[in-house]
Amino acid sequence: MSYFLPENAPVLTAARGLTLAHPGMIEVNGAPLYLRARDPHPDRTVALVSGGGSGHEPLHTGLLGRGGLDAVCPGEIFASPHNRQIYEASAAAARSGGVLHIVKNYTGDVINFQIAAERLRHDGVPVATVLVEDDLATDSADSATGRRGTAATVVVEKLLGAAADRGASLEELAELGRRVVARSRSIAVAARAQTSPTTVSPAFTLDEGTLDYGVGIHGERGIRTIARPAVGDLVRRMTDDLLDALPEGPGEVLALVNGLGATTELELNAIGVLLRDELTGRGLTPVFVVPGTFTAALDMAGFSLTLTRLEDGWADLWTASTRTPLVLPRPLNGGETAGEATVGVPAEAARTAPAEGAAGDRALLDRYAATVTQVRDNLTKLDQLVGDGDFGDNLTGGVRRAVKLADERGLDGTTALAEAFLDDVGGTSGPLFGLLFQHLASAVPADGGAPGVGALAEAAEAGFAAIHRVGGANPGDCTLVDALAPAAESLTASAGDAGAEAPLTEAAQAAIRGALATASLRPRRGRASYVGDHALGVPDPGALAVALLFMALADIHEPATAPRLPAPGHITLP
Repeated sequence: MSYFLPENAPVLTAARGLTLAHPGMIEVNGAPLYLRARDPHPDRTVALVSGGGSGHEPLHTGLLGRGGLDAVCPGEIFASPHNRQIYEASAAAARSGGVLHIVKNYTGDVINFQIAAERLRHDGVPVATVLVEDDLATDSADSATGRRGTAATVVVEKLLGAAADRGASLEELAELGRRVVARSRSIAVAARAQTSPTTVSPAFTLDEGTLDYGVGIHGERGIRTIARPAVGDLVRRMTDDLLDALPEGPGEVLALVNGLGATTELELNAIGVLLRDELTGRGLTPVFVVPGTFTAALDMAGFSLTLTRLEDGWADLWTASTRTPLVLPRPLNGGETAGEATVGVPAEAARTAPAEGAAGDRALLDRYAATVTQVRDNLTKLDQLVGDGDFGDNLTGGVRRAVKLADERGLDGTTALAEAFLDDVGGTSGPLFGLLFQHLASAVPADGGAPGVGALAEAAEAGFAAIHRVGGANPGDCTLVDALAPAAESLTASAGDAGAEAPLTEAAQAAIRGALATASLRPRRGRASYVGDHALGVPDPGALAVALLFMALADIHEPATAPRLPAPGHITLP
């Protein structure tokens, strides 16, 4: 599918296409991007808002409307939406009883939804969150991140959508969602990786006759590679693993057979029968066996199984009527009046004009932009080894956005970086880099002068503290803070040493050492934590990007000593 995505605004274009396919049902806001149901149920007192990276369709957008969600925030492919999308979508959809966020447990999604929730609470809007964490493959005591959120999100959204239409309160919906999550588990397998939109090649390769067991919906590698068994044996193994992990309870279950993008309906229907037989053979009652593609991973050849132990009343919620693009479980109700979709776009006149005479310092921005462009492909290849391969594109896109802001509004470079990454870059690392740039902006003079070492040390420490508060990462977790923390420590030491000759170069060297050392760490945070030992030997791309930032600072302000530093392309070699 990635061969045919539009080059410009593919996600927005696809959103507009969804409104054409379902006239009168959905409206699209273009800046920031979100979709909203045009005819929510009148009995609703709480709005349901969800979202996540694109490439998983029909997840989220397919359940937009009566019996489903009030608003959906799609990020770029395999990248979380940024907090401004979520904040504005929630504000637009909020009802008298507040807003419930349904969030898949991926680091970027969690952070951006948390930031949006903080902004909504500041505005006086009641907010609660249901965190979907159903992926059995990532149920590990070694991970601080917890289980991923995968196909059980469909079950959560459907049941909560029906309950919301019946007038359930925010507290009732949040509690119901938590119970559904607690009673749901999923596991996925793949015979072929998804096509990377960046390289137009498989994101990873598997030997003939093998499967990856425990893959993620962003195309992450599985927890192990196994010889490909007969499909009946594979379904039996997956069923055993799911039932071992599910909490004890009634024998009635809902079974979701989900295609990952390239698995045919023929295969999914057949797997559904095999799954039903496995469940009934164990004395369980599969009240619903639902095959189809609900949570894709672009065009990955694979499938997942989700089991949910049903409580009293949940079957009625599942079969409640919907008016959503995804026909689940009944056909759409008639009587809908077709209408044109509305697409919000920023008006040219609304753009902030550059302040008269305000040129702003561009040295750091321009140097960092040149460096990031140079190593973009290297960062992409590294990220493909430990995640989904979007980091190079996200970082480059954010820097380009910052350059555009500096050109249009005369912002100094660091302020432009902060605004671009906080407001317009999704994914896990985008807003975290935004927090770092926001603090650095207070220490990097707008007139282009050299930053004071003490002020820069305080800014780096404050940036690290903010990133820790939001994402929970510590040194040793194999994240960007493994480069940021040693750089901040080096600057603090130099600030207390009157004889320090090249504090920025020393800080850059500390950041480089910290970044390269992540290759020996088993990741405990972020998407790399989901691939386990597959990440060993690969330095964290986010940590490398931090090192490149301090290298740019040293290159500008300490040209005599900066040649001690390695070339950017060298430290980012995959």
